[in-house]
Amino acid sequence: EGYEAFEASYDRERVQGLRLNSLKTAEGMREGWEEDGVRALAEQVAAQAGLCLGKIPWVKEGFYYDAAKRPGKHPYHEAGLYYIQEPSAMAVTELLDPRPGERILDLCAAPGGKSSHIASRLKARGFLLSNEIHPARAKVLSQNMERMGVRNCVVSNEDSGNLASHFPEFFDRIVVDAPCSGEGMFRKDEAAREQWSEEHVRMCAGRQGQILDNAAAMLRPGGRMVYSTCTFAPEENEGTVLAFLRRHPEFCTEQVPAYSGFTKGKPQWAGPEAEGWGLERTFRIMPHILEGEGHFMAVLRKEGEPETAVKAGNRDQLYLDGRKRKEVFRDYEPFIRDTLSEPDTFLERKEYVLFGDQLYLMPADMPDMKGLKILRPGLHMGTLKKNRFEPSHALALALRKEEAQCFWELSPSGDSIIRYLKGEALSEDAGTPEGCLKGWVLVCTGGFSLGWAKYAKGMLKNHYPKGLRWN
Repeated sequence: EGYEAFEASYDRERVQGLRLNSLKTAEGMREGWEEDGVRALAEQVAAQAGLCLGKIPWVKEGFYYDAAKRPGKHPYHEAGLYYIQEPSAMAVTELLDPRPGERILDLCAAPGGKSSHIASRLKARGFLLSNEIHPARAKVLSQNMERMGVRNCVVSNEDSGNLASHFPEFFDRIVVDAPCSGEGMFRKDEAAREQWSEEHVRMCAGRQGQILDNAAAMLRPGGRMVYSTCTFAPEENEGTVLAFLRRHPEFCTEQVPAYSGFTKGKPQWAGPEAEGWGLERTFRIMPHILEGEGHFMAVLRKEGEPETAVKAGNRDQLYLDGRKRKEVFRDYEPFIRDTLSEPDTFLERKEYVLFGDQLYLMPADMPDMKGLKILRPGLHMGTLKKNRFEPSHALALALRKEEAQCFWELSPSGDSIIRYLKGEALSEDAGTPEGCLKGWVLVCTGGFSLGWAKYAKGMLKNHYPKGLRWN
């Protein structure tokens, strides 16, 4: 009965959305920031980036923006202040409801929208594993997690089966945003239309079942898993969930609070045998009812008590030993003490690893991941060079302005910020660095960290990465 309205929705332009990143503000690291701090940050972004923002009702940090605008070409985007994301896709993390300190897996994570959303809710506490099986997409995922200033994430490039053998009943919550036939993306993605076939739908459904089985093995008893697709196909939605529940009696669909405009799942679309399995507790976002593309979501609970979850075990053997740590810290510690306002926050951590001359700080809950393809084993701190330490761009983006002894503020709308993003050196005419006479300076715009520069004799040598510079 809703088909005419559904069909008519495809004659309308799709909506555009962005999600604010709480990791970029000190206030955003507090519990409840999403309730009381989003509006002020949205007002700042709207004013500086020239955007007209409208609230997305089902996600705390989400906003619609005018399709004629280009927020991806604004300094705030480079600073990781927001992530451009399809509005319906933001609902997945809302239903997952991650909490600071938990262990979370995003199993099919590229390009990083859901992972960065999860990271913002973890507030730098806990452990996030973001995985992507395709190498090129995994690289993009890693780049986006860096841009969003995420400290406690490991990015892997693995098959779900191999991950399952390493993480038995390890994670508190898991997202499976499964590869699908993409019917919900037909309005925005011509390639999805061209690739569609009934055989493709069946192939996707089979693959989704395998991925879910592997994810189930990694979820602790009492844990929550959110399965999602961006397709309408019942075979990949209610049908896939029904088949999974039949194979896994330890799971059930969970009734969770959700936006009232979401459409309930349709058990009848999976066949007469679907009654009684709780498929009506799944959700669909339909483009003729809400301002977003087609999406399906199911919240699945694994029965059992959390206390039975497998512990991470002793990880000390992963980190720099005493001799190597002393050698590394000879150059690393002076940089931290000269540059950061609370150096002991980093210096007291033990979870340092060295890959060649690259120093990383692992998440505290990261287990031994030997035998896995890891692209990003935590926060990239920087490079050990001869008699000196050079900080990474990832560290700059992970820091907040108040964490730096020396910072330099550039107006987000001035000529100087464009010159900085193009890689040009700047003089004091563009502004005066605060808090230091020479050395490393955290470059900020609008109060948000953007990158590094080195200050000496009234000049700032630009250290914005060459691969990211604007033309």
